[in-house]
Amino acid sequence: MSLLDAARTQAQQLFSPGGRDGLSSAERRDPMGLLVYGLNRLAQTDLLDRVGLRKQTEDGVFKITSAGFKTIGATSRAFTRTGSSKKQGTRSAATRARGVFDLTPTDDEQMLVDVVTEFAEEVVRPAATGADDACAAPAELLAATLEIGLPILGVPESLGGIAEERTAMAGTLVHEALAHGDMGLAVAALAPGAVATALSLWGTEEQQQTYLPAFTGQSVPAAALALNEPTVLFDPARPATVATRTDDGFVLDGVKSMVPRGPDAELFVVGASLDGVPALFVVESTTPGIVIESEPSMGLRAASLSRLRLDRVEVGEIALLGRVDGSTHAEAVRLSRLAWCALAVGTGQAVLDYVTPYVKEREAFGEPIAHRQSVAFMVANIAIELQAMRLVTYKAAGRVAQGQDAGREIALARQLCATKGMQIGLDGVQLLGGHGFVKEHPVERWYRDLRAIGLTEGGVMV
Repeated sequence: MSLLDAARTQAQQLFSPGGRDGLSSAERRDPMGLLVYGLNRLAQTDLLDRVGLRKQTEDGVFKITSAGFKTIGATSRAFTRTGSSKKQGTRSAATRARGVFDLTPTDDEQMLVDVVTEFAEEVVRPAATGADDACAAPAELLAATLEIGLPILGVPESLGGIAEERTAMAGTLVHEALAHGDMGLAVAALAPGAVATALSLWGTEEQQQTYLPAFTGQSVPAAALALNEPTVLFDPARPATVATRTDDGFVLDGVKSMVPRGPDAELFVVGASLDGVPALFVVESTTPGIVIESEPSMGLRAASLSRLRLDRVEVGEIALLGRVDGSTHAEAVRLSRLAWCALAVGTGQAVLDYVTPYVKEREAFGEPIAHRQSVAFMVANIAIELQAMRLVTYKAAGRVAQGQDAGREIALARQLCATKGMQIGLDGVQLLGGHGFVKEHPVERWYRDLRAIGLTEGGVMV
């Protein structure tokens, strides 16, 4: 048994999150959506290599996903409503402050990070190039992430999760470790956990008992936190998507963009303006009026980013998640940004780990290029900025875990990770010279992914 297998077995014994039987049904896709789904699943098998059709199929996937497709929401399971709609749901307690600025992970956090780190190295990194080309994460990889408990990391133990206390710090470490393998696959794997965490943080008893059992059971649904919108100068505090009150609930109208795993998602948490104030709504994918379109992107291609159109989507009172004064939506935006900062740190570390041995081995004019001051200083700057990104992100996560106001720290982390993360990606490409521009090396993919940090809202959350 490998170290990864042993660690995964240990995590299963401790967390007992269960496995997953397969992906959600796709019977209600239109022909184009079904074709994309079928080609992606076919591309994940070794049959194409045996019959010599790998290149032709991948070319077909690329052409179709570039042109786009449109599909109705994935066929969803029946979520049975139970519990009280007015009673507050179960919440995880804040972590105990230790009185010092100590960033040392706890034993439980370190064990979890060790499992995810090895998983990222042995499973995620080797699958990244194929997933980027296919614009989809391999089903086997997503199933493996369920085995180590990623979707229920933020769910309290009393609700079937693994959280004894607020898990913002553990979540940040997991996001960083997984992104060291590949950011696109990390987003695809962590997207369902964002919805489960949102329900754990703000859901009523009825919402938690209706939806969370699906995440803690044997077949975890694909799900997505949809906050981003395709508008110029988009402000997450002022979503253009509108929720209108009705006698039975609400009607949602608008468009959300950069939604991970949209075609497969069975559940969405959508940001919308209610009476002029931003709020969150839980929307099942089979609700009439939902249309999902492909959104081919520069980076994060393995996350299958999509556009979610809401045309007169009627939802009940149970859909409203959290408070209606705007505070819940604002907190979701902040916690999402913190998660993106962690992803930036993990990918930035991948860049540093890759370019450091490269510049020591690559020779020009009879000596390693690392002997050139301009090269050595660039590598040193990556390490310096990366450490600053990590420290401010950890500090923000620590304050969140302790139940303290972290608005300032998250804003600082967001600004630093967006600007310096993008620069790290650019410098990584520059240090490889011509090799940085070709797909033979992964740095060009990391650069494309890091460009998303300052643009994306939602998708992931700690």
